[in-house]
Amino acid sequence: MFLAHQCGSLGIPPKHPAIERLCARCAAGVLAAALLTCPVARAWADTQTGSQTDAQTATETPTSPATEPATSPAAQPGAQPESPSTGELKRMSLEQLINVEVTSVSKQPQKLLRAPAAIQVITSEDIRRSGATTLPEALRLADNLEVAQVNAHDWAISARGFNTNLADKLLVLIDGRAVYTPLYGGVLWNVQDYPLADIDRIEVISGPGGTLWGANAVNGVINIITKSAQDTQGLYAKTAAGNELQQQSVLRYGGELAPDVYWRVYGKYTDFGDNVTSTLSNAGDAWHMARTGFRMDAGASEQSQLTVQGDFYDGTDGTGPVGGESLSGGNVLGRWTRALSGGSSLSLQAYYDHTYLAQPYPASAAAPPYYTGFPAADLTDDLDTSDVQFQYHFGWRSRHEVVWGLEYRATHEVDQDLNIVRFLPPVLNQNLYSGFLQDEISLAQTLALTLGSKLEHNDYTGYEVEPDVRLQWNLDPTQLLWAAISRAVRTPSRYDRNLEVPTGLVNAPAPFQFPTAYLTGSSDFVSEKLIAYELGYRAALGPRLTGSVSTFYNDYSDLRSTSATLTTFLYPYPYPIYFQNNLEGETHGLELTLSYQVLEWWRLHAGYDLLMEDIRVKPGEVDSTGATNETADPKHQASLRSSMDLPYHLTLDAALRWVDAFDINDGPTNGPVLGVVPSYFELGTRLAWHATDRLEVSLVGENLLHPYHVEYGFPTPARDEIARSVFGEITWDY
Repeated sequence: MFLAHQCGSLGIPPKHPAIERLCARCAAGVLAAALLTCPVARAWADTQTGSQTDAQTATETPTSPATEPATSPAAQPGAQPESPSTGELKRMSLEQLINVEVTSVSKQPQKLLRAPAAIQVITSEDIRRSGATTLPEALRLADNLEVAQVNAHDWAISARGFNTNLADKLLVLIDGRAVYTPLYGGVLWNVQDYPLADIDRIEVISGPGGTLWGANAVNGVINIITKSAQDTQGLYAKTAAGNELQQQSVLRYGGELAPDVYWRVYGKYTDFGDNVTSTLSNAGDAWHMARTGFRMDAGASEQSQLTVQGDFYDGTDGTGPVGGESLSGGNVLGRWTRALSGGSSLSLQAYYDHTYLAQPYPASAAAPPYYTGFPAADLTDDLDTSDVQFQYHFGWRSRHEVVWGLEYRATHEVDQDLNIVRFLPPVLNQNLYSGFLQDEISLAQTLALTLGSKLEHNDYTGYEVEPDVRLQWNLDPTQLLWAAISRAVRTPSRYDRNLEVPTGLVNAPAPFQFPTAYLTGSSDFVSEKLIAYELGYRAALGPRLTGSVSTFYNDYSDLRSTSATLTTFLYPYPYPIYFQNNLEGETHGLELTLSYQVLEWWRLHAGYDLLMEDIRVKPGEVDSTGATNETADPKHQASLRSSMDLPYHLTLDAALRWVDAFDINDGPTNGPVLGVVPSYFELGTRLAWHATDRLEVSLVGENLLHPYHVEYGFPTPARDEIARSVFGEITWDY
């Protein structure tokens, strides 16, 4: 009662969650509340009186801009640093948010104001207040990404260009597990999902990350980090339904198995309805997905941590009149981390991942004697991935922070029922070996230089080297200026090397010949290469304003091209079209973000991206699409988000986005034919009422400005239009 009285004198409601944390601390012997010096109580009082004490504390002069030595197992990749809880993030000032710890830039925890890269952080609170129901929807919150919805279940997502339907220059990780497919080098976004309430944060880097993360981290890295089991104790339940989102239900429960051993299990089911085509007919692309998973975190000691987690899913995507695409899979991951003396640390991680998809193709009637036709069939892809990683971090001679690591990955891929689309050989085993070394050198109190490189060996092209040099200068405790030069590669996929699309043509009248394939891969296809030059600035410009700007110039070589077969009098067909590396070019642009605390209860966030592309055919070479097959990107993107905490336990969030028009081609076999995806404005809103501390009721609207709009796809009568969506949500967290 005495404690409640003291907190009451600060204006904290006795049943407020802050009281629970305060009581826990004071029960441990911290009886400072009697003198009004308890850190939690004082933090509450400061937020009510506009004090900047916490903001000043968060931006104290650093002893060095170098990464802080890792003193706990949380300093390991995929593990979580000791970051603020979701509730604390809700109360943090903008200056404190810009100092949130991230791990994707150096594979070690470092404050955002000391991270020399174009990185943005999507917090758990950002996701909750956005009303997002899937991972791709949540990624719209990153201003440095291109996010376009193709249909009800497919998405095109990239950074700094090359956002084609098979985008392949972005690496995505979930708790340290790479989720790209070697089938085409991209991400199957229709199977990547998670209970969004259990995501701690999403770190989004635009720009190369190959030195630490390897091939395919060419234009960016998305690192999705989920909460520990300790942070998800108790019951969480959510249900949502509306016109497009037919149903979504999430149930999660967490408990304590033994002292310092925590666990959670979850289940999630999502059911989305059909979109429409450009003719307003039913697109037949409804989808549903069920998934379940678990996580256990055990602290064997203060120095050691063990995490074991897994996920399993099964679902179907509608693909129009040909039926549904079947999707299923699962993964299991284990990670052990240990803090050593002197700030050193090590980690060992291993995971197994299985994915299965079956894509239906319709029958094609025979036309004797020249066309055999094809029966209806499914292209099935079975992929098994096993991966093990080791990492060691240590400080050396007070000025060096060194981290090195090794990785081995084995994949076993089987493509069966080959008919209209084939991958030859149908069974392929591949091995990937890699090692990296990075040294962050403190040159002065506010100046640091980072040098590093990754050496990787793959079965297609052999050894690849991806070096990186970064310079960072903390002008003062609230400002960071950084520059970088990096090399990254995108290694060949099965699509580049092993694809075959047969024609079905036979019995050509002599002396003529028919082509056997429309499109094929090439055994001569080599890695695409990038040299990137970056310059960036990030700052807390005051207690109410933070911002960042990143500029880049990317020089690409050996980009994928499509070449037509030479024709003759006896062979008048340009087929097969085959892949080569005949393109080169440059892109440059900038990424700008600003956050402004208008009032204590109202925050604004704005973002703008500029992208200029010049992709061309190498001198003396050819490309059958006129260098149009690898890009489908808007020149401009802009967004504005508003978050309000209103009276009567209400919150109101709105997000307005504008995407410029862009050109898109009609595939690799149809020549230099371009269509246009028109520019559009769209608006999303979320109104939530916190009925109790545990119960929240919300109404979410997405794409509210138009009944339907186009975000992607070549203009045909079958092109999808994304529908306006409205749904209600009820969430219980106990």
